[in-house]
Amino acid sequence: MINQANTAFVLISTILVFFMTPGLAFFYGGLVSKKNVVNTMFSVFVISGLAILLFVSVGYVICFGKDVSGMFGWGHNFFLSRYELTKMYSKSLGIDNGTYLVFQMMFSIITPALFVGAVVGRMRFNFLILFVSLWSIFVYYPMVHMVWSPNGLLGKIGMLDFAGGTVVHINAGITALVLSIFLGPRIKYNIENSEHYNLPWVLLGTSILWIGWYGFNVGSALGIDKVAIQAFLTTTVSTGASLIAWMILDLKFHSKPSLVGICTGALCGLVGITPAAAYVSTLGAIIIGVLCSIVSFIFVEKIKPKLKYDDPLDAFGCHGISGILGSILTGVFANKAINSNISESGLLYGGVHLFLIQVLGTVCTIIFVIILSTILVVCCKKLVKMRVTSEEELIGLDKVEHNEKVDSYVKSDASDVRKYRAEFRGQLSKFEKRR
Repeated sequence: MINQANTAFVLISTILVFFMTPGLAFFYGGLVSKKNVVNTMFSVFVISGLAILLFVSVGYVICFGKDVSGMFGWGHNFFLSRYELTKMYSKSLGIDNGTYLVFQMMFSIITPALFVGAVVGRMRFNFLILFVSLWSIFVYYPMVHMVWSPNGLLGKIGMLDFAGGTVVHINAGITALVLSIFLGPRIKYNIENSEHYNLPWVLLGTSILWIGWYGFNVGSALGIDKVAIQAFLTTTVSTGASLIAWMILDLKFHSKPSLVGICTGALCGLVGITPAAAYVSTLGAIIIGVLCSIVSFIFVEKIKPKLKYDDPLDAFGCHGISGILGSILTGVFANKAINSNISESGLLYGGVHLFLIQVLGTVCTIIFVIILSTILVVCCKKLVKMRVTSEEELIGLDKVEHNEKVDSYVKSDASDVRKYRAEFRGQLSKFEKRR
């Protein structure tokens, strides 16, 4: 029997997760240079339509269909044909298949949108669409099955990922790294003149993402219970701690705190706590948030320049690094006393086995995503050009790909004033006296 309260809770969470995608569009759109704002926001938001169609056609079957070797699902429910939407997904929580399906659909939208930050200003739009389509089918859906399906390879060995540390963030972060390496760096002129377009948009996008993340993490409890409350609390304190930690690092290394810095720090905390949200204590969440900020900051500021790959919005530095660290730290701070649904506690509580499983699962995820993403890039490059020309990059993709610009100005036209001067006499009187 359907539990109306839990169903309403999951549907509200579903809306919040979808809200993250336009939030990400504002976050990325505010960070890029003026000539690539439209292309960046368009690239993020258009994935909404693409991912929805892919998910209902083949995605849900590959994610949660009949298990094939623990790697992916299969069945005959393409385009949801003969799929029983009203059948119970969880009898104990009172959630039916349809409710769970739309919740998972929103994850399939936001995940590929995350790696758009690594390719801004230099990837052809048609290549992006082709890659996202194939990546969803061959990388994202199998990852969902391996981690969240009862018979998935990583799920069966006991790996913990409450809301998407591996499935979403490591997955998208590693893909961002692969794409940025294949694309190569931006033209030096563009790097030197890549001033952020709109910092208030960055704050707006971060705020929307933070709000939407409650749907992401808390909604993954699939019901209104103590697990959801714990996830809400840990998500909040981890993000707050990570934000402050990044600000302190900015003060130490750059003498001044920055808005972009605290927004990036908040995002690192959100990413880091995602796999552990329902399994760790308040103190554990704070430590995870602080460590994710520190490690991501050091990577972005010190290590990334030496590696010489060009990830303009640090999709890997934020989602990849904090996602990897958060997944491993889940194996350190997870506590069976916090959530009795897990079989064992983490390293801090004597659970060496869980820690080793988290490390193994994290490494397997990284290897899987690197191999599959690399294969897909190579294949897609044989069909479609990946990078725009140097001339097009200098012009900007707003003009080249969409023939649009982010700012529209009203042209000044005084012809009506001259034509109907008598009617404007009152308004013009003060100006005429000054002559």
